[in-house]
Amino acid sequence: MKNVGVFFDIDGTLYRDSLMVEHFKKLIKYEVIDPAIWHNVAKGTFHNWDKRQGNYEDYLLEIAEIYIGAMKGMRKEHIEFISNQVIHLKGDRVYRYTRGQIEWHKEQGHKIIFISGSPDYLVSRMAKKYGVTDYRGTKYFVDEDNRFTGEIEQMWDAESKQVAIAELVDEHNIDLQKSYAYGDTNGDFSMLKSVGHPIAINPAKELLLRIRKDEELRKILKIIIERKDVIYELNAETTIL
Repeated sequence: MKNVGVFFDIDGTLYRDSLMVEHFKKLIKYEVIDPAIWHNVAKGTFHNWDKRQGNYEDYLLEIAEIYIGAMKGMRKEHIEFISNQVIHLKGDRVYRYTRGQIEWHKEQGHKIIFISGSPDYLVSRMAKKYGVTDYRGTKYFVDEDNRFTGEIEQMWDAESKQVAIAELVDEHNIDLQKSYAYGDTNGDFSMLKSVGHPIAINPAKELLLRIRKDEELRKILKIIIERKDVIYELNAETTIL
């Protein structure tokens, strides 16, 4: 008998922001990374998004590029404390709906898997905190001295997530038609498209536009909007952009 899989994006779907951005800020706060990198380069990008000027996914990609450059040459063990701090201090800053769904899926005996574009060393800690079955995150490679090389194997785009899901289906004997996926951006499109029960959480405009063009997905996908202490359930057929 095959298992029901549940694929959760983290950033913007479970966690209210980005684990990578939170880690970046902590590295700067503790002066592991030169604060000038944030103030001279990344701060403008962050504030443009904070003022809702620009595209959320473009913002994350630009921040990721700066983050990867800043991490190059750093020893992995030197950031272990801060990686733990991010999850310890911020790991509960999640959407109520998504947290409740994780608990519900556990009760059903489903295989719960986190798939995130954030670094795998953060995703692994988040997976442990929430007691999920498995996880995939962006791999940050290190050399023989355990220093970050600046090379990554990304997990924030739809193609990478599709490959990961195919591997996880085989590994955990998953029936995709009975399975669930939760996401919020274009990078989650293939994940949502792969399962019988897709749910978009506070979806970005770009994702909604793509869903609206996909007649099959549009008919079965649920949209969840969580604002303050209210959770709204919509459908893609009637959602107004």
